[in-house]
Amino acid sequence: MEDIRANLEKINEQIKTAAEGCGRSADDVLLVAVSKTRTPEEINIAIDAGVTDIGENKVQEIMDKYDAVKPVKWHMIGHLQTNKVKYIIDKVSMIHSVDSYKLAVEIDKRAKSHGITMDILLQVNSAQEESKFGITTDETEKLIHDILENCENIRIRGLMCIAPFAENPEEIKVYFEEVKKQYDQFGRIEHERLDFKYLSMGMSHDFTVAIEAGSNLVRVGSAIFGERNYNI
Repeated sequence: MEDIRANLEKINEQIKTAAEGCGRSADDVLLVAVSKTRTPEEINIAIDAGVTDIGENKVQEIMDKYDAVKPVKWHMIGHLQTNKVKYIIDKVSMIHSVDSYKLAVEIDKRAKSHGITMDILLQVNSAQEESKFGITTDETEKLIHDILENCENIRIRGLMCIAPFAENPEEIKVYFEEVKKQYDQFGRIEHERLDFKYLSMGMSHDFTVAIEAGSNLVRVGSAIFGERNYNI
């Protein structure tokens, strides 16, 4: 098993260096540990080492691990189908991957049935990669207004993006910067259910560059837990 505690110390130091390098504090950046394919035992080690937030890509993995993992904030960070919202609506603190009005309506309906307001991020595909989900930058404003007008049990907390993979992360910094511009622009909208706090950008291979571009929430998995074994 990877030395999860040592890996976390290294990542926290990298976050600190990247944040301070652009005049910010490490405390301004939330680390979400991505536990895709990981066991509850591994997740609990990370929690014991200081992790407060866990991100999962699949609904089924949240369902399978939820009761075996110590108290923690869960984030749904992967693509979410409307017919699976009901399974996690009372388990996650935030859904990062809202990419359609249809999905927002379902989240709103399920949140209302539980008497809660669900925090969401809108997933922006700034590179317009066909292999990735997300709205285009041109679609962001309309989706924001549609949700604010019609979804009373949703609070929009910010934006999320997944940049294309590049051996040199500096090459994809422009995609992070584009979403940061939108974050600044739409975060100025005054509405009781819009409270931009999170710009979710950056994963294991590019989180320092994302922080430099303005990210204040990074989703790190393999750099914490080691490379994934998809055969288990």
